[in-house]
Amino acid sequence: MQKINLTEKLALFNDHWNPRIVGELNGQHVKLVKLCGAFVWHQHDTEDEMFLVLKGALRMELRDEAIDIHAGEFLIVPHGVEHRPVADEEVHVLLFEPASTLNTGNVQSEFTKKHLEYL
Repeated sequence: MQKINLTEKLALFNDHWNPRIVGELNGQHVKLVKLCGAFVWHQHDTEDEMFLVLKGALRMELRDEAIDIHAGEFLIVPHGVEHRPVADEEVHVLLFEPASTLNTGNVQSEFTKKHLEYL
């Protein structure tokens, strides 16, 4: 058992839209990611996702609304809901989702990351 320092882990990378795994529990991955710009529209057919904003602000676009998430807030996107994360400036996010979750869900794009790095 060891504690994880999120600030130290976030300092290890600078790229965007490339999640890193920092922990595992009960078949779930805890991931860190830096976001900037707009992601692709996608959905996850069987997995829910939790986005916890650590720094900055994230806008989660849904087909019929947009939800702003600020540092210290989180949003759970239920499986089957089409969504697109958008960050006007760099945002740091902790993701909590099943280990089987592909970052682009049901869509293949230049953002798709099939093999994630463990930090």
